[in-house]
Amino acid sequence: MLLPTLETPTLTKAELAELLFERLGLNKRESKDMVEAFFDIIHRTLVTGDDVKMSGFGNFNIRRKAPRPGRNPRTGEAIPIKARNVVTFHASHKLKGVVQGDIPAGDDFE
Repeated sequence: MLLPTLETPTLTKAELAELLFERLGLNKRESKDMVEAFFDIIHRTLVTGDDVKMSGFGNFNIRRKAPRPGRNPRTGEAIPIKARNVVTFHASHKLKGVVQGDIPAGDDFE
């Protein structure tokens, strides 16, 4: 029996481009450019403060976190935590259902 790895598998942009090449027949340059363009659009949209909604997958939202008191866990010293924007992700009901096994995975999630 193989022990599960402690590392979370990472899907890289290069692997996504390779999948586009294999499954859709795009050439490698087109595949790489498409993946880069996809992430560039998401990045630019979030940087401008807009949400990204991906039907059947989920939503990326920008949330403003207020300043708050914090502490250094090593020393116990109080330190202020500045206000900041954070990106949150909320999975769609469809994605949650597929992950839980309630909805059979179709071609969308293979």
